[in-house]
Amino acid sequence: MTTSTLRLDIVSAETQIFSGEVAMLFVNGEEGELGIAPGHSQLLTTLRAGSVRVIFPNQQEEIFYISGGMLEVQPYIVSVLADTAMRAADIDEAAALAAKEQAEKALAGKVSAMDVAKATAELSEITAQIRTVQRLKKQARGERT
Repeated sequence: MTTSTLRLDIVSAETQIFSGEVAMLFVNGEEGELGIAPGHSQLLTTLRAGSVRVIFPNQQEEIFYISGGMLEVQPYIVSVLADTAMRAADIDEAAALAAKEQAEKALAGKVSAMDVAKATAELSEITAQIRTVQRLKKQARGERT
């Protein structure tokens, strides 16, 4: 590791998704998007469901999806701890769109407060997955993300 990189670990409840050297990363914190570069001040914060955009030292990018979680930043070590995490390329967009439609239908029916709360949470997570896939597609087309 050099002073121009930092070590990033992305871990879900099931497994470690990524571990390696990166030049920078971007995550969705509770207060908005955070950019983390080598030497960043120490930080501990909660994360919203959404994408984690990683820029490697060679300027290549990779996008991951997390369902929310915690971010711990040390000057040259960053840990993303999430209940669910996956590479954006592994998200099934068609399944996510179908699940979004189901959650929207459940919200429209408003069976009970518990069902509404569950459907709202599911809708939020699914929408974040879809945005992550769309960001990956833009990246593949060479558009700025």
